[in-house]
Amino acid sequence: MPEEIEVDTDKLREAIADEAGHESDNLLRTIALSTALFAALAAIVALQAGSKVNEALVLKNEATIQQAKASDAWNYFQAKGIKAAMARSAREPWLAQGKTVPAYLADEESHYLAEQRELKVQATAFERERDVKSAEADHMLHQHDRLAEAVAFLQVGIALGAVAALTHKRPAWWASLALGMIGGLLFAYAFIGVH
Repeated sequence: MPEEIEVDTDKLREAIADEAGHESDNLLRTIALSTALFAALAAIVALQAGSKVNEALVLKNEATIQQAKASDAWNYFQAKGIKAAMARSAREPWLAQGKTVPAYLADEESHYLAEQRELKVQATAFERERDVKSAEADHMLHQHDRLAEAVAFLQVGIALGAVAALTHKRPAWWASLALGMIGGLLFAYAFIGVH
């Protein structure tokens, strides 16, 4: 019987384990790096999202103030119209009796009508300013929505990166990369996207 050839597999196992450990260390470093990048990006995006919503709230508040000013101007406009009608009514008895209308009554109606025209211009200007501020706030709220979505994708990508690091599973890391990239794209879209 021929002697069996002995192969020293202990050294082979050690070499394979060393190589696997080296590969595992590289994978962990790569996962850690990508996860850290996603975490940094998520922090920036979250700050931007908070900033956008704060700016939008300030603009909505300013739009509300402009609406209040417009409402006040329209109320004064109506009051001046009522005063003009009262001035016209006050002239009627004088005219019905064929008498000369006193000067203060003759000028009163035209004075109120002139004030009414000025108030209309003011009220319309306040409404335009309200609309501009409200539209700008709506745009910022839309950006905030995209930024919030970006943060969510980045956070899930970070969580999957942790799972990949713990399990040493490349598919989990690939999913982490995909979700992180989607978060990055949503971040970019918030500023350059069509609104």
